[in-house]
Amino acid sequence: MMTENTQLDQKQYGRPENERIIPFMKIAMPAALFSILLTVASIFFIATKGLNLGLDFTGGVAAELNYANPVKPEQVSQALSKAGFNDAVVQTLGSERDLMVRMPVQDDIEAEDLTLAVTAAAQLPNNPAEVPKVDVVGGQVGNELYVRSAGAVALALLLMLVYVTIRFEFKLAMGAVLSLFHDIIVTLGIFAMMQWPFDLTVLAALLAIIGFSLNDNIVVSDRIRENFRKIRGAEPVEIVNIALTETLRRTIHTSMTLLLVVLAMMLIGGDGLKWFSIAMFVGVFVGTYSSIYIGTAFALWRGLNRQDFIVQVKPEFEDENPIP
Repeated sequence: MMTENTQLDQKQYGRPENERIIPFMKIAMPAALFSILLTVASIFFIATKGLNLGLDFTGGVAAELNYANPVKPEQVSQALSKAGFNDAVVQTLGSERDLMVRMPVQDDIEAEDLTLAVTAAAQLPNNPAEVPKVDVVGGQVGNELYVRSAGAVALALLLMLVYVTIRFEFKLAMGAVLSLFHDIIVTLGIFAMMQWPFDLTVLAALLAIIGFSLNDNIVVSDRIRENFRKIRGAEPVEIVNIALTETLRRTIHTSMTLLLVVLAMMLIGGDGLKWFSIAMFVGVFVGTYSSIYIGTAFALWRGLNRQDFIVQVKPEFEDENPIP
């Protein structure tokens, strides 16, 4: 248990006396257990329920519709459903007269007749529609896209490991990549548990989450390196707590600003940005938590100390007769 003098000295590491150091690492062990349970639960849902893959990955039909007058996506979806095109996803393309329709592959309709069938089904009373383009994505193409997407995420994590290792230190790099992996797995686990659609927009959100979480890790790592070099006599845990305290305001401002943008997309972005914004909303909370209690806590567990950030002088450059 710290004595009163130790607590007083802890506030004198180059900081004003009235600024309190938040002991983040005091709950590092409970946070680690919570993260392990959350990761295991996420992997369980991914393995048992699987992701509800969208048409981008499973294959399907994508058609562009141009209406003479403004129209609501719900009207088009109902018209297509009456014509036998079930599970159609309709979203606007910049205006209320231009829409994009995505739906599963129609096995009972030949490819050459598909444009005529969609055109006939999309007609509304007093609002004719034109279908300038219809694309059919096969299941094999969607599967290849799924594999390449997983490869893109894995490559991003590998490059992050190399970058943080070169920029800072390998222990911090391992912690950063572990936190990024945690963010991805937890986000995918929530999507698998809720059976929310997983399409290319969600994949884009995952890559954005990686960038957001990495940015947080880099800011914290930079402050940790700076404090290890300038603060003497402090334990590594104290230095990490100081670094996290000093970057807390910046972390809160960044997260809140991004959350406001994400909430705006959720409320007025329409169906096209719905799942992207939901994935980002989950990722902001998970990424902020992981940069504190996974990235830095793992580095401390691996024995992060001041020697990791001090440039070692080679023996041939050492002065044999130093000035006393």
